[in-house]
Amino acid sequence: MAVTSKKVLRMTFNNAMGGAVSLTLPEPKAGLTAAEIEAAMDLIIAKNIFFGTGGAFISKKDVKIIDTTTEDLYDAPVA
Repeated sequence: MAVTSKKVLRMTFNNAMGGAVSLTLPEPKAGLTAAEIEAAMDLIIAKNIFFGTGGAFISKKDVKIIDTTTEDLYDAPVA
């Protein structure tokens, strides 16, 4: 049985067709600020780095750092 933790940075953008698309990056650096993330998102939008079925990313929608802890409560017997 083990306990594991995982952090991800999820940046969500509005696309040209009115939908939303998220980019999820593992293990964001400690101390990352909202201003730094927003600047990166602005650069992604300005440079048209990503293009999906809904078109280009046109604006920022949301930013979250998600911290998940998982506790494994069962170890399968070894045969």
